[in-house]
Amino acid sequence: MDQRKPSGFRETATTVIYAILIALAVRTIAYEPFNIPSGSMIPTLLVGDYLFVSKFSYGYSRYSLPFSLPLIPERILFTPPERGDVMVFKLPTDNKTDYIKRIVGLPGDTVQLKDSVLNINGKPVQRARVDDFVNQDSLGNFVRVPRYLETLPNGRKHYILEVTENSVFDNTPVYKVPEGHYFAMGDNRDRSRDSRFLNEVGYIPAENLIGRAEFLFFSVNGSVWEIWKWPKSLRFDRLFQGIE
Repeated sequence: MDQRKPSGFRETATTVIYAILIALAVRTIAYEPFNIPSGSMIPTLLVGDYLFVSKFSYGYSRYSLPFSLPLIPERILFTPPERGDVMVFKLPTDNKTDYIKRIVGLPGDTVQLKDSVLNINGKPVQRARVDDFVNQDSLGNFVRVPRYLETLPNGRKHYILEVTENSVFDNTPVYKVPEGHYFAMGDNRDRSRDSRFLNEVGYIPAENLIGRAEFLFFSVNGSVWEIWKWPKSLRFDRLFQGIE
């Protein structure tokens, strides 16, 4: 028995190491889980949503690797994002923080907001008023927010919120998206720090793209650790839903 114990330990250790390596490979090459900590993408994504991001959608860069290890020069196997993609990226101003927004501007585009209406290359983007979005605030009160269906130039449709038509960034200068960069905005237009804020987010380099948000696998209205509250806090209607 004494002779078999070291062998058994080695087998267990080897199995654990292989499992870790496989998990890291999947996380690096295929899918990585993320959670939503803020309301900047409401109504598409809610606080407490957990989702998978496909790492292969846009190819790979150093930011695809754990700890952003500088092992990949620039970007490899690159497939350009499409307008309307919901993407995760490293914040350009620190190259550390993960952000999630929707791509609205491609390299070479001009982007501007006029009276809260998105304009791309000088043309207003079509939007239609639909039913209000009803959300519950931190005090438990239900709040109604104006919701619109926005149609981007390539036909992609998604919902946005406009709390007011008169916020500071409902009227902006013209942004010219540099080559190799993208312009992204949150769907909760008046509650999002995004590419409109050049000193905080700005234009997103292709190298900073991590992946495209694909589908939700979990959603809870509250702390994920309060398991005893799950019968009431789980959003069953959002489980395993695709992200448009």
